Amino acid sequence: MTDHKTMIEAKGLTKHYGSFAAIEDLSFKIHAGEVVAFLGPNGAGKSTTMKILTGYLAPSSGTALIAGLDVLDQRIAAAEKIGYLPENGPLYPDMTPRELLHFFGEARGLSTNQVHQRLAVVTEECVLAEVLERPIGQLSKGFRQRVGMACVLLHDPEVLIMDEPTTGLDPNQIKHVRETIKNLGKTRTVLLSTHILQEVEAMASRVIMVNEGRLVFDGSPEELRGKGEGSLDGAFHALTEVN
Repeated sequence: MTDHKTMIEAKGLTKHYGSFAAIEDLSFKIHAGEVVAFLGPNGAGKSTTMKILTGYLAPSSGTALIAGLDVLDQRIAAAEKIGYLPENGPLYPDMTPRELLHFFGEARGLSTNQVHQRLAVVTEECVLAEVLERPIGQLSKGFRQRVGMACVLLHDPEVLIMDEPTTGLDPNQIKHVRETIKNLGKTRTVLLSTHILQEVEAMASRVIMVNEGRLVFDGSPEELRGKGEGSLDGAFHALTEVN
């Protein structure tokens, strides 16, 4: 269920590395309650855009807003609204999930009581109870990904930004992560970077596609399918093929 409050906004975002433009004049809005797939081939500019939206990278020009907050000028306030799961996010293998979540909670300035309350919630949301006391280094990649998701949810953010959250997982692990993200999307705004078309079908109500740093599509999965004569694969190929 969406409302009309804009939670994520890119306004003319451009990022140059020397003469190379990773993204060029990229603009879009995502409203509260939307689960949006951010689609494109490898090297299209998805990770660069996400790093700018989360404040990890400054744009060469343009503005990134989270819940109306400029992520450069209002960095801390914007960060409080965001849960960011980068691809292969940092975890500490010698710590248990419980220890890691306590560590992140304290780093975010949560009180001991808040950490205990939120730990119970994210343990249930991410289905972590059975591994809470096991060293992270001994966990499967699927469970490690769930630990990463629990860490970004700990401060109860309104916006979730996830970069390739199912990369390297087996089919059962992918199913668990997709179900978790769909459930999270019922109460939060989610931007999900992927180049896997099945992710679009499984989770998203809307697709934003970039190619060579530029916006090439913004619409529903059904509208995207229409660009490829009824096939998402065909649409992806048609919109990203290099001439």
